This record gives sequence, structure tokens and C-alpha cells, in this order.
Amino acid sequence: MAARRAVDQELTKEKILETARSLFVSEGYQHVTMRQIATLLGYSHGSLYYHFKNKAELFYNIVAKDFTLLNETLDNIIKADTDVENKLRSILSGYIEFGIRRPNHYQIMFLIQDDDLQSELQQEPKITYEKFASALYMLCGSKVTPAIIWSLFLSLHGFVVHYCGHPELTYEDVKGMAEAHVRFLMKGLL
Repeated sequence: MAARRAVDQELTKEKILETARSLFVSEGYQHVTMRQIATLLGYSHGSLYYHFKNKAELFYNIVAKDFTLLNETLDNIIKADTDVENKLRSILSGYIEFGIRRPNHYQIMFLIQDDDLQSELQQEPKITYEKFASALYMLCGSKVTPAIIWSLFLSLHGFVVHYCGHPELTYEDVKGMAEAHVRFLMKGLL
């Protein structure tokens, strides 16, 4: 029977990551075991160790994958052939849209607080923030200072966190508020 299941539903790294992401968000990192993840997938916990040496490595893979996705979103906006105002609007609204459309990703990236993980989770957020800050500085020049960039980031982050706390709302439900928030933030930048 196990061989048939492997043919019907191959256990992939992607399936493991998606299942683990949901569990980490709902239960918290400390309360999730490799055995729980395997049980939800319908496999033995030993099969997870073929892909990941432990729970921490699995978690770090999720974080790295999620930050790569956000970085690609920012890169695509930055590369777009459009004027400064539209590019700036797209960066700010793109950040909000990313977080609200992918609340589990966002929570893994920014909201899980665990002392055991914090020392390892410095590089990805730093790279993304530097990409965000560089784009704003490139578009706005001397109008933005590090303090303004940090304030913008915190404002966007706060907006996303508020709506991540309401999983029943979709991005389409809050799009008008997101656009109004971005317009407000842009008033001081252009």
C-alpha cells in the first residue's frame, strides 16, 4: 500500500513546506513536531528527514522561500518601465498586496517570535529591507532619510498585520483602504 501511495501522491519538498507553514502559523514553531507534519501529509515522520535534517532546517527553508518570493515581487516592480510615481505606488501597494494575499507567508516571515530562531532569521529580512530602502532612495532621492524609509516600512507592516488578523478578508475586500493608505504615504514623498 505504501508504494501505491507514493505513486498516487509523491511527497515533495513543496508539499512539506506548505503543510508545515500552515502548522507553524496556527500552532507556533515550538508546538509543531515533524511527526505532526508527517501525519497531516499521510507519511511517516522518517520520510520528512529525507528532505530536511530537522524542524529548524524545514522552517528556515520556508522563510528563505517566502522572502525570495517577496524579493522577486519587488524586483519585478523596480524593473517595470513606468514613471517614478507609478513605480513608487507599485512598491508600496505591492508590499501590502503581498502580505494580505499570503497571510501565512507573511506571518512566517515577520510575526513568529521564537528565541531559538531569531539568531538565524536575520539575513533574509535584512536583504528585503535593504532592497525596499534602496528602491525608495533611488526613486525619491534626498527627500527620504533612513528614518522616513523606516517609518514607511512600519506603516505598511502595520497595515498588513492588521488585516492578517482578519483571515476572512481578502485583498479585494481591503483594496480601497490599501490604495487610500498608499496615497496618504506618497503625499510626503513626491
